[in-house]
Amino acid sequence: MPEPITVATLDLDALSHNVAIARARAAGADILVAVKANAYGHGAPVIARTLESSGLVDALGVALVAEAHELRSHGITLPILKFSHCLPGELDEAVAVGMWLTVVDDQTITEAEAAAERAGVEQVVHLKLDSGMGRIGSPLTDATRLALAIDASPHLRLEGVFTHLPIADQPDDGGFTEDELDAFGAAVEAIASARGPVRHVHASNSAATLRRHRDWMTMVRPGIMVYGYSPDPIAMPEPDLRPVLGWTTRLTFLKHVRAGTTIGYGRTWTAPEDSWIGTIAVGYGDGFSRLNSNRGVVLVAGRMVPVVGRVCMDQTMINFGPDRPDVGVGEPVVIIGRSGDLVRTADEVADLMGTISYEVLCLVGERVPRVVTASGQE
Repeated sequence: MPEPITVATLDLDALSHNVAIARARAAGADILVAVKANAYGHGAPVIARTLESSGLVDALGVALVAEAHELRSHGITLPILKFSHCLPGELDEAVAVGMWLTVVDDQTITEAEAAAERAGVEQVVHLKLDSGMGRIGSPLTDATRLALAIDASPHLRLEGVFTHLPIADQPDDGGFTEDELDAFGAAVEAIASARGPVRHVHASNSAATLRRHRDWMTMVRPGIMVYGYSPDPIAMPEPDLRPVLGWTTRLTFLKHVRAGTTIGYGRTWTAPEDSWIGTIAVGYGDGFSRLNSNRGVVLVAGRMVPVVGRVCMDQTMINFGPDRPDVGVGEPVVIIGRSGDLVRTADEVADLMGTISYEVLCLVGERVPRVVTASGQE
């Protein structure tokens, strides 16, 4: 097989470094790392193997049963929580894979109980409460009643109670998050008074792990910080975090064009002067968003080079300007990472696209190979 032209490189030492920061901030709480969405675009199997072998992580979190199935097929033995509840058609496979199930109301408790009974197992469940996100979960006022309903089932074991914080990354939120945590804590205390403490109590996403974790929570759920980024790089800069993913491609063509020449689909860019235009082997089919058209920037030989014209499915054009660049076909092109003294982060790419680092990383497509550059195995 020829060497791939466009690759995503993974610094697994950076991953372990970031997890260690999360563990230090967690004040002794267990660590559940979110590896959903292909580990935020990094490649779930290799990330999960590294996390498991590090001994720094106690559990993993996914969005889909299929994601858990993939991890189990790669030999991952850590507990895996599905963050949302299963639909009835998913439950038998979820139980067979050995997931921790989320339940959100009476119906999902009944359905989980039936699946566990069919499998002849005692199924671990986490009760999801809605303290302010408005997405899924039971009202806090129903928490104790639902916890006791789970306890009444011979086939279910309640081991977790959790919620999700919608604005924990905002330093000035009018006290919403603190009030939310107080209300969630009161619901947890009411559950404990009625049936004894629950082992895993968790609400801290990356933002709360970094800034708002409370000692009475026994688990944290970091996501984006583990991959090297702050949930909000402006309001919550975290200089100690190290980006895990780098993304590079190569220059495949270089041509000289006259002033007035148009470039790309729709002829959306016109050369204002005689220019050297390069073509690089990455496009929206690889996850380099079309939103980078006429606004994105890549790094080539230690300089910033703007994207011109519309990003194509497999290729993109860049403008070196009027002077012939000292590069040729095959020259490395950095989308995320370092070139000379310059560094390009997912935050900077996101800023030009009008989005967040999470989306930039998750967009990196499956056809882009993930290549390990530090500890661990590919």
